[in-house]
This record gives sequence, structure tokens and C-alpha cells, in this order.
Amino acid sequence: MSESTQLEGRFPPPPELAAEANVKADAYEEAARDRLGFWETQARRLSWEKEWDRVLDWDKPPFAKWFVGGKLNVAYNCLDRHVEAGHGDRVAYHWEGEPGDTRTLTYGELTQEVCRAANALLKLGVQAGDRVAIYMPMIPETVIAMLACARIGAVHMVVFGGFSADALASRITDAGAVLVITSDGGYRRGAPSALKPAVDDAVSRTDSVRNVVVVKRTGQDVEWNEGRDLWWDDVVARQSPEHTPEAFDAEHPLYIMYTSGTTAKPKGILHTTGGYLTQVSWTHWAVFDLKPDRDVFWTAADVGWVTGHSYIVYGPLSNRATSVMYEGTPDTPHKGRWWDIIQRYKVSILYTAPTTIRTFMKWGEDIPAEYDLSSLRLLGSVGEPINPEAWLWYHKNIGGGRCPIMDTWWQTETGAHMITPLPGVTTLKPGSAQTPIPGVSAKVVDDEGNELGDDSTGLLVLTEPWPSMLRTIWGDDDRYVDTYWSRFGKNVYFAGDGAKKDADGDIWLLGRVDDVMNVSGHRISTTEVESALVSHPTVAEAAVVGASDPTTGQGIVAFVILRGNVTEEQSGEELVQTLRLHVRREIGPIASPRQIMVVQELPKTRSGKIMRRLLRDVAENRELGDVTTLTDSSVMELISEKLPAAPSED
Repeated sequence: MSESTQLEGRFPPPPELAAEANVKADAYEEAARDRLGFWETQARRLSWEKEWDRVLDWDKPPFAKWFVGGKLNVAYNCLDRHVEAGHGDRVAYHWEGEPGDTRTLTYGELTQEVCRAANALLKLGVQAGDRVAIYMPMIPETVIAMLACARIGAVHMVVFGGFSADALASRITDAGAVLVITSDGGYRRGAPSALKPAVDDAVSRTDSVRNVVVVKRTGQDVEWNEGRDLWWDDVVARQSPEHTPEAFDAEHPLYIMYTSGTTAKPKGILHTTGGYLTQVSWTHWAVFDLKPDRDVFWTAADVGWVTGHSYIVYGPLSNRATSVMYEGTPDTPHKGRWWDIIQRYKVSILYTAPTTIRTFMKWGEDIPAEYDLSSLRLLGSVGEPINPEAWLWYHKNIGGGRCPIMDTWWQTETGAHMITPLPGVTTLKPGSAQTPIPGVSAKVVDDEGNELGDDSTGLLVLTEPWPSMLRTIWGDDDRYVDTYWSRFGKNVYFAGDGAKKDADGDIWLLGRVDDVMNVSGHRISTTEVESALVSHPTVAEAAVVGASDPTTGQGIVAFVILRGNVTEEQSGEELVQTLRLHVRREIGPIASPRQIMVVQELPKTRSGKIMRRLLRDVAENRELGDVTTLTDSSVMELISEKLPAAPSED
């Protein structure tokens, strides 16, 4: 991050928001005085059938137990208690399908549907502790299936609907799933996209699955395996809408979420019940300043990722939020689809990824300007560090210059927000996640684990256990220790991310350490170079990788998408030289890209993450790795065709 970028304007909390904020500055002092007591207070926001005997068992690090001896039911906390308190008519979800069909589910209706699904699972022989795979589009039944599992103590394992049959089969096998819940398909970019064939393929390679339950969504023809396959409507609709939830131990497994590895076997991240719900519920309420009686909340992500688990399902429902859930893409049938949704449902809180924001930047500010976005009062960013230029564009063109932006750092492994501003407290710095939340201890250290002072760059670590932390890697405690707790000892979690502390002690995330390039012995963050490129007025989005270089160890290769107002004549070698000089000015000569390629699109997963390893394959002229998780695999062919035979030099 260049000094000029860091010295840009600050954004104090809007006075009216600060006056009514759910969390004030004293929360940091309270948590610093008594960290475990602070988390006990947040746990009591939930309904427990039996309270805990001990807040934290950290006797055998890195294996933690939170709220030991406590018992609760996650689905009861997300549904029944709100209905019992007289809020059954409150809307839980405004759902919108990509073709334009809509459904509205109240808390009362959602509770009945979850009870029916829970009864159906029990009829199919699913018991507490069994694993259930969910391979679904963004439809209400996906949430209903998750909550039905939680209600009966089954462990759900949601696999993103864009994953291949290979990926699904490996996850079903590793988890030992006894049931798969899927649909005939979902809608994507204006057309039905089949899901059932991938399930049939995957299940044929496994031996644990007894039944496949299929939701009718697109009406596509599907292959049918009599005796194994069942229609959702046939097995769920006939069940009773009443079910008494059972309280489970705070450490009872809630779900497994697999994180993809480029070479190694995917890791099944295990989250449990009490600590997870405590932290996602409190952070959702605190970080988004949720006012359940007047806010409409929208996490524009997929339930197949941890963001969807924590901030589409469990966080919002535990806080009685009214949420929007959307099935499709931002540009179907037009590039204003999101803004139309915000205008119609009067969304007040929007949570999305920097990659998506940069896509909107590329499309231009004229599109959101056509819609009434005045209902928005708070914005969030998730998934990767947000560069200051995208932050400022989001603030101005979506937030109307009035909405604070919560730039949240967390991971699948952490379960919930860890480093983020608080809307009524923090004076915001565009591009910085700033401060650990109350009750979380994060530090920036050197390669030996020594804490660094202000104005320094190093590695991000967490030095105390937190309630929503992963408990292990499913079936592989040794890998859990080795992956996360070996570099600096069993009491220190290494996140795998680089970070910088500025002169004020605020934290700037620099992306994955494996996205830190080593150029002539200098450590340079890909995020830093990407931010410098995007700060140029012609660039909408950039992705940077380090490619092998015989002279410097690694050379910087950049892929840039230009803004819509840049003509073809302006996008030639002269612009490339201009951008190279711009990076030199912003960061220094050492960060000057060896190559800059102008491309139409970047390879992205459906969760919005740029697949830099594929760009690295291109930059090093290697055969491309797995492209099945990409939104559009043809993007890589177009990029490969444009690759020059030899790198251009200054």
C-alpha cells in the first residue's frame, strides 16, 4: 500500500448511527478486562437448555472446547424462540429466483417447513451425528435442509453447486455422508443448470449414501434410481409441521465445510454448535449494527461458502433478521439486477465481495445511478482485501457517500468475523480491516513469531482461542495441528495471510502468504500491486501473480481489465508502459510488472475469488490445472491466446 493511498481521507461514523449503535467503544475495554466473561455475555444472547459449567477448556491446545457442559439447539435459536416471542409473522427471507419468481417466508412458515424436513430426515433413518451432503442452488430448500439437519443433530456438509462430480464424490466419501439432498438444477445466467447428473456420478463412486432427495426447481428431465432417489415434495410435504427439537452439547458437530486445495486433498473444516452460534450471532448483530425491526439485510453470496453459512443462515436467523436471498448472477437479465433488488426490497445492509464491486466499477457508475439506493445505511466487504479505490467507489456510488463500510477479515476456519471496524465506533480507512473485534487477539509477527511494532509488515496470527474456531479437520487431527498450529507452536494459529500494521497500529491484510512474491529478495504482496494498478483511472480490475524468473527469482505478471470508457486505441503498448510507470510511482521500481496483459475477464470461482494459480500456470506456460470451479472456463482459453511468446521488458 503506497503512502499516498494511506494518507487519503478518513471516514468517521455518521453521528446518528454512532448514537444508536448496538456496540460502543467500551466493548473493547470490557473484553480486554475479561475476555472469557465477554464471550459468556454474548453466549447469553442465545437460549440454552442447560448453561455451561466452564467457558473454555484449552487444556490440550490446539483442541478447544467452548461452553463445556452447555446444551442448546441451533434451529430452535434461529426459529422457534422468535415464533414463541410473537414474531412468527416477521419475514425471514425475501427470496428471488433468477428468472424473476419470488417467495416470501415468514419465521412461522420457515419453522413449519424445517419441522417437516426434520421429520422427513428422521423417517429416512438419519440420526444425530450422521452426515448429510447438500448440493443445491440458492433456493429456500437449501436453508431448510441445513436447519433440519441442525434440528435433529445431523451434521450437514454443503457442497457448492458449481463443484464437479469429482469434488462432490471426494467430499461425500471423506465425510461418510448417508444422504444427499440436491435439486434437478438451478438457474444461472438465464438458463437452467443441471445438478442431478453430477450427484448420480458422484454417488456411483461412493458406498455410504442410502438415499438422494431431489427438489424440483427447473423441471429438467433427470435420471432416476428407484429405491434410492426420492422427490423432496413426496417425502417432506406429507410430514407433520411440528417437531420438538433436542438440545445438543455445545461441542456437538454442526457442519463440515471443505476448503479446496490445489494439490492436496480438500480439508473438512469442522464447526461445532455453541461457540460457533455465539460468535456468528454476536458479530452479525454488532458488525452490521442490525436493527431487526427495521433493517433488510442482504449477504450477496452463495450458501455453499462459509459466508453463506454464517451471514445468510445462522447469524441473521439467530438475530431475527429479515434477509434477501437471490439465486442468480448480477448481470441477468441486465447489469442493474442487484440495484433493482435493493430498490424493490428496500435493502438497508449489503454485504458482498471486492471482486464483485470491481466488476460493477468496470460496468460504470451510470448503472447504479439509475436506481433508488437510499434505503442503504451500511455496507460490508468480504472474501479478500478490498483495495482503496474499490472501497471509495463502493462508498460513493452504492452508499451515496453516507454508508460506513465494514471491511471484514475472517476465514472458513475462523467461522465468523475476526478483524473488522465497528460501525458506530471506528473512523474508517479505505482498504484497512483495522482492528480485531472485542474478544479476539490478533498480532502481526515476523518469521520467528516475534510481534512487530507499528509501520511494519509480517504474518497474521491469532494468539488466543475464539468461540467460532474450527475444532479440527474432519477425521485428521494430525493434519489440523500441522496445517494451522505448527509454525509458531500449538497456542498460536497461523492464518496463512500476510498483514501490515500502519503507523496507527491498524491492520491492512495483504492476502495469502503464497500470494506474496519474492522479487530479487524483496517480499511484495500481490494485493499491493493490484491496488496500485486499480488506482489508475483506466483500470477496473487487476490480478497479479509471481512467475518464475531466471534473474530475479520471480517476475511480476499482471492481468488487467480496463474500464468501459477506455477505447481500443488507448489499450495498446503505450497504456502498458503508462501502467508500469504508475506502479513504479506508487510502490517503487522493484514492483514494476514484467508483463501487463489487457484481458476481457479474469478466471473466477462462483464465490468471486480470482483463481491466481491458473494465471500463474499461464504466466509460466504450464498446462492449466483444474478449471471446474470457474464460472466460465473459456476465460482461460482467451487469456492463453493473448499470451505473448516472450515477456516484454522496459
